[in-house]
Amino acid sequence: MTQTHPTPSPRQRRRKIHRTIVLVLIASFFVPIGVRAAGYYFDETPRSWSRANWDSTGSLPPAAEHPEARVLVLSARTGGWRGVFAVHSWIVAKPQNGERWTRYDVVGWGNPVRTNGWAPDGRWRGNHPVVSTDVRGAEAQALIPKIEAAVKDYQWANAGDYRAWPGPNSNTFVANVLRAVPEMNASLPANAVGRDFRPDFYFGLTDSRSGIEVNLWGLAGFKLGWVEGIELNFLGLVTGFDLRAPAIKLPGFGDVGLNALDWTATADERRQ
Repeated sequence: MTQTHPTPSPRQRRRKIHRTIVLVLIASFFVPIGVRAAGYYFDETPRSWSRANWDSTGSLPPAAEHPEARVLVLSARTGGWRGVFAVHSWIVAKPQNGERWTRYDVVGWGNPVRTNGWAPDGRWRGNHPVVSTDVRGAEAQALIPKIEAAVKDYQWANAGDYRAWPGPNSNTFVANVLRAVPEMNASLPANAVGRDFRPDFYFGLTDSRSGIEVNLWGLAGFKLGWVEGIELNFLGLVTGFDLRAPAIKLPGFGDVGLNALDWTATADERRQ
């Protein structure tokens, strides 16, 4: 005799859909972290700060040979086990005919905000930096005073304010600057843990003002915007999609499929 299977009820179908969504979300957040952790085991990057290479990569020309104004946002994987999850981000700026590059970072010891603590294009604990934003010329010149003001007004600038998770940390600092200067049309990579930290519940425009965001103290949230793309945040880990340059955002990996900007990219090329 042919066996017949009972037709699932609407309630059972809804439960199946819910379970599938939960499993997909769990896989999206934690499988990439597991893969990154396995890679860390075989990584040859020095485990100690003292043995790591912090030298310039030589990617930026001497300021005297580069007369136009320029603003860059860079990120490099942080050291130790934290590198499984996160990158360290900083900002570099040079006005027109400026005699030197200026680098702004936040670190976890002493007074957090540092100016020119390392080479502008230096490695971070041996890891090569990647450019996520590159603005040049008159546009960059107009941005620099606003960036300087945002650095000066950073609210977690006192010793003891820094917290690696959920923030405020180095990525929180850069995100706050970008928030204060939305004309940059910039967003940090998905693995810049701490970028979404806020001291209060927030619902409103995204940092670039190109979309909407709901944020629960950086511990959970959602974004939908042209610059930020579609992002779901859980405990500081971000998964989602980049809309401007199609890519998948994965915890531990950042934006997969979106080629990092090279050092010669112009602001117009960045926005195409």
